[in-house]
Amino acid sequence: MNGTGIAGEPALLQVEKLHAHYGKSHILRGVSMSVARSEVVSLLGRNGSGRSTTLKAIMGLVAPTGGQVRLDGQALGGRRPHTICRAGIAYVPEEREVFANLSVEENLHMGEQAPAGGAPRWTLAQMFDYFPRLRERRNTKAGSLSGGEQQMLTICRSLLGNPRVILIDEPTEGLAPKIVAQVSECIQDMHRRGVSVVLVEQKLAIAMKVSTRVFVMGHGHIVFEGTPQALQADTALLAQWLAV
Repeated sequence: MNGTGIAGEPALLQVEKLHAHYGKSHILRGVSMSVARSEVVSLLGRNGSGRSTTLKAIMGLVAPTGGQVRLDGQALGGRRPHTICRAGIAYVPEEREVFANLSVEENLHMGEQAPAGGAPRWTLAQMFDYFPRLRERRNTKAGSLSGGEQQMLTICRSLLGNPRVILIDEPTEGLAPKIVAQVSECIQDMHRRGVSVVLVEQKLAIAMKVSTRVFVMGHGHIVFEGTPQALQADTALLAQWLAV
């Protein structure tokens, strides 16, 4: 990996030969990838391939056992998740973690922090424009929301932290088609506004639609890096690693 993203652009996020273990299980085996400013990359692969662990290792939720993560050239190794967040990386977990006893609007305010390093500033009004359902339920306790509504909420709460990079794990899992379309449009707008996105997505069609580049993972390695079009044309790789 050469430290550049698309079209030779300098990498904003650089992952270098990352290793991670769960107990004696070696999950990540030298993962390297780069993400340029305003780029959307998707991590694809079967369950257990290491995609979610890659996001957690970048965020400091899983301690890497080798390698390094850099944000705009600054090493993040050894930092705790809250300091990585303050540096400009946000994380949207698959589990849709919300503050159940707080209202939707209170949850959103919990995510607010000042932009760092030239990140765009997001507003509460923009969040409600993306997901009008949240405006309707702004005074509702988050614990009573549906799964789809909680997913909207976690994405918006992360955006209100004004990140430079956002890591999103399985955002469309189990959602109705209408909400999937809203989430996809939100991700595309992040790209348009200059936020870099690293997306773990099981639905190949969604990843192909929103991504500038895709990485395919298998057994803790990166086995493909390229454009969505190049991946779509590689039928042998699709069959081997994605069962398509």
